[in-house]
Amino acid sequence: MAEHLDRLKTADFDYELPEGFIAQTPAQPRDSARLLVYDRTNDRIIHSEFNRLTDYLGKGDLLVVNQTRVIRARIFGKKASTGGKVEILLLNRLSPNTWEAIVGGKRIHTGIEIQIDDGPSAVVVRDLEGAKRIIEFSEPVHKNLEKIGRVPLPPYIHSELADDDHYQTVFARIPGSSAAPTAGLHFTADLISRLIRKGVNFAEVDLKIGLDTFAPVIEDDPSDHKIHSEFCSLSKETAEIINQTRQNNGRIVAVGTTSVRVLETAARNSPGNSLVSPFFGPTDLFILPGYKFQIIDAIITNFHLPRSTLIMMVSAFTNRERLLEIYEMAKKEKYRFYSFGDAMFIY
Repeated sequence: MAEHLDRLKTADFDYELPEGFIAQTPAQPRDSARLLVYDRTNDRIIHSEFNRLTDYLGKGDLLVVNQTRVIRARIFGKKASTGGKVEILLLNRLSPNTWEAIVGGKRIHTGIEIQIDDGPSAVVVRDLEGAKRIIEFSEPVHKNLEKIGRVPLPPYIHSELADDDHYQTVFARIPGSSAAPTAGLHFTADLISRLIRKGVNFAEVDLKIGLDTFAPVIEDDPSDHKIHSEFCSLSKETAEIINQTRQNNGRIVAVGTTSVRVLETAARNSPGNSLVSPFFGPTDLFILPGYKFQIIDAIITNFHLPRSTLIMMVSAFTNRERLLEIYEMAKKEKYRFYSFGDAMFIY
């Protein structure tokens, strides 16, 4: 039964998770992660492994993946005037030298000059809300990130990666994100080959993921939360294969919540009779219970943080109470949670 948002509070999306359930490293190999399969129609749950995804997809089904690539967006430096430590997390490039960023450090406000470790200088040109700032660098810093930057891991991952590629999907092509589309981390070249041999198709979208993906909703009423706008694109080729899949009665399966946002944004902006048309621009789509999905038949997703916009989206696709029951079951079954954790296939 659908739940109505006007009766839900942010606290209704909360649950307790002891720290030991939070995966600190990815499964090796990646597709050996566990997979909880949930059939919504029959309210049936199967405990499986991700490398058996072929058991649950068939000829003509379409997997839509986010091909964004995480950049080394975490930069360290110091205040030019005092030497105080500064940490910059790049979010959005506004011009060749100018970025919107989250800045950590004491009293980092408009006019403060920053010297980047082994890199260019920078100046804060505008204060935004909270720790967000507009930073102007002395040169195009994005060309030098491989040298001066680090991969910005989520705050609940407590150790550095042995290999940056552990936080990149096999689909990663287009640089620009400060976080990975983590549902895609479970795929391997072997699994993709087996899916293709079975007749499963793939299509790509792009959404530049910002740090709001990890931010809890702090407002009592979730509808008061303003989600961060993120840039996304869906090409003509992807639109064509999605429309053809629907015409042929195949299922459209979003790999991750970011793919969901792109697909539903494109559908919402699609003119005429097409299910979806090409889209290129920002999205601030915030999916809450009561939302009517236009494209998605199934979702592959991880286990998400409490009170997050992500658990709210998945609750809209399933049912909040049932989803929280499944999360409790997953804890009893010792599933691993969050970015490097196990996955769900919901259809």
